[in-house]
Amino acid sequence: MARNRKRHKENEGMNESWLLPYADMLTLLLALFIVLFAMSSLDAAKFRDLAQSLSSVFTSSSGIMEYPSPNEQIVPDEMSSELHDTAAMNELEELIALQKRIDEYIQSHDLTNRLTTNLSGEGLQITILDDALFDSGSADVKKEAHELGVEISKFIVSDPPRHVTISGHTDNVPIHNAAYSSNWHLSVMRAIHFMEVLLENDNLEPDYLSAKGYGEYRPIANNDTAENRAKNRRVEVLITPNYDLKINEE
Repeated sequence: MARNRKRHKENEGMNESWLLPYADMLTLLLALFIVLFAMSSLDAAKFRDLAQSLSSVFTSSSGIMEYPSPNEQIVPDEMSSELHDTAAMNELEELIALQKRIDEYIQSHDLTNRLTTNLSGEGLQITILDDALFDSGSADVKKEAHELGVEISKFIVSDPPRHVTISGHTDNVPIHNAAYSSNWHLSVMRAIHFMEVLLENDNLEPDYLSAKGYGEYRPIANNDTAENRAKNRRVEVLITPNYDLKINEE
């Protein structure tokens, strides 16, 4: 009889052992239903308060508490890439339209022998031959060229602003005057002085403009003839896009 009572007590203890995990499961289910209900609500503030309260109880490193508010958008990598491609396409269309406007200005002012434009993956570049801006051996912008600089400054204004780099280039003939010690010196001073003309436009932000001088070291033609040397003496204005341009360059 005593044995039966002992076995009965042991069975009762074993039968009650399932209550603890069952209670935990019910608690988790209750928390899940509360969260699902909160997610169906449009009140993001209440959702965050609820999440914080429950997080203090459930301290697991991962789980339902880590999901964002229903009003917060999750952008997958694919969508982010698509948005970037769309922005890049808009940027390309804007630069194409800008190039067309500049080309029309060049044509209407009979500047085709002095100014050219080129659109590449780096951006939109305006090339100005040096005799349109400077006297031989000088870095001072000619008075008659000042208006040209003012007009170009209007073209490079944009919202949002784009970075613009002005670079000076020379031919390989050594310079012989007291003002400039080398072609490098001359080229960088020409870039700086032309940039100063552009910055007379108050709509341009100075921190988006920079000047460089390359001297004779980035020629676009052989320096074997006077005509080719004239091509190498130039100032380039590169308008850099805010997004990478996808242009097939051959």
